[in-house]
Amino acid sequence: MTTTVSARPAAGPRELTRVSDRISFVYLERCTVHRDANAIIAEDADGVTHIPSATIGTLLLGPGTRVTHQAMSVLGESGAAVAWVGEQGVRYYAGGRALTRSSALVEAQATQWANPRSRIAVARAMYRLRFPDEDPAGYRRQELLGREGARVKECYRREAARTGFPWRGRHYDRDDFTAGDAANQAITAAAQCMYGISHAVVAALGCSPGLGFVHSGHELSFVLDIADLYKTEIGIPVAFDVAADGDEDVGSRTRRALRDRINETRLLDRCVRDITHLLMPTGTERGAAEESDVVTLQSDGNMHVASGKNYSDGIMW
Repeated sequence: MTTTVSARPAAGPRELTRVSDRISFVYLERCTVHRDANAIIAEDADGVTHIPSATIGTLLLGPGTRVTHQAMSVLGESGAAVAWVGEQGVRYYAGGRALTRSSALVEAQATQWANPRSRIAVARAMYRLRFPDEDPAGYRRQELLGREGARVKECYRREAARTGFPWRGRHYDRDDFTAGDAANQAITAAAQCMYGISHAVVAALGCSPGLGFVHSGHELSFVLDIADLYKTEIGIPVAFDVAADGDEDVGSRTRRALRDRINETRLLDRCVRDITHLLMPTGTERGAAEESDVVTLQSDGNMHVASGKNYSDGIMW
């Protein structure tokens, strides 16, 4: 977090920092969050911290936080996602959707999702992004799920061998974060942080969090899809690195290590490219995620006509 308030005046939507250029996430707990000009302020017993809102990808609000209406207003104007999470960000409770203006990507997402053939094609493309050494062209859904599970187990074993951590399998208790060993705690903490990052990008691009291509039936299905793209490359390796360093403060150490890795690899920029490539046909990606104030009306033949005009003249009822 920074202690310097931006000196420039409040920016309009067209001037906001692109999602790919933002800080990945900021975690706050046991403080009051309110607004000061174009920044938010986190105030606790130790003092006041200023955070320029337009530079945040996701603001994670942990236990003991209070947030004012004005703070939420500036975060919404800035296009920052807000998530209410458990201690150290290891559980997701609720989220506030970021500002978006263009419907291009959500329309493309709905089109791809509604057709069974294109839906599985996107699922295969997601698998190919995760495991580029394997061609899933002929895989059915059950085969995709089986192969994905095998590759994740292989990743656990590989990272355990690399770090020297004694791995005994994946064990996760939703009601007791500390029930698992250090590696399991770190994997859980990393996954929750990745969900927050993915939710921020999905919301910022105007996509529907619920229309998933691998996951289904949950309000965050697409968010889970995107977060899983980087599980074996970033999330699991970071988790084992943290576990190998000890079993104290696993949640907070995982969050800090993951934040550093995300910023080093420019993951937000990559998320934007990957989502756009998955949902938009080749050659139409550019501009799909750009902010747009254009509102049109649909006419016959999939034609779009200007809004703000009365089309009753000459129409026979």
